[in-house]
Amino acid sequence: MTETIQIGDISIQVTRKAIKHVHLAVHPPDGRVTLSAPTDTRLEVARAYSISKLGWIRHQQEKLRGQARETSRRFVERESHYLWGRRHLLTIVEADAKPHVAVDHKRITLHVRPGADTTKRAEIIHEWHKSLLHAFIPGLIAKWEPKLGVKVTAYFLQRMKTRWGSCNPPAGHIRLNTELVKKPKDLIEYVVVHEMIHLLEPTHSERFITLLTEHYPSWHEARMELNELPLAAEEWRE
Repeated sequence: MTETIQIGDISIQVTRKAIKHVHLAVHPPDGRVTLSAPTDTRLEVARAYSISKLGWIRHQQEKLRGQARETSRRFVERESHYLWGRRHLLTIVEADAKPHVAVDHKRITLHVRPGADTTKRAEIIHEWHKSLLHAFIPGLIAKWEPKLGVKVTAYFLQRMKTRWGSCNPPAGHIRLNTELVKKPKDLIEYVVVHEMIHLLEPTHSERFITLLTEHYPSWHEARMELNELPLAAEEWRE
């Protein structure tokens, strides 16, 4: 059961779970606040705890507000684009040939037909991003399946506004945000491991944290670094 408590201008979503300790979190990109508490925790106790952490909550929200945010991409000459955590400049080449993308250590070259508009350019880049992830993700899954003793029956790539990944444990499926292609590969690995561990433990319970710590001890640092990198613009095209 989920309830909401209001402290001034801050709304906190409270969820009771079979855990031993209270977990308070401020989520990117908008500073949404959640509190997970042991099953028998009274709402007044959760409120008192939240009030005691109000300074910390506001500090975390302020950090998110001050965090670099990517502006909407226009896919024009010398525009900055990130790939695997590194910044590249975009070069546009117009030619009457099949569109494609090439990359070197400094630039991403987008080959398009003359007159291709922003939507078409974005579509080509997005399909290229997916192809890069499809070449990278299966190796990570194959690496971690025997380590975790799980089987990923399928993985999917899609745009997500507020999360890096999700998991459907009964089906054995994981979903990953296509924006991950812009992040360093070790941070992508953290997200994949995180979602695969949900095949063992569907919730963010004490057991989940224990398993994550056992298999990926640097998860806390990875999560912090991931959330400190530039956020994507909030205007999404499907």
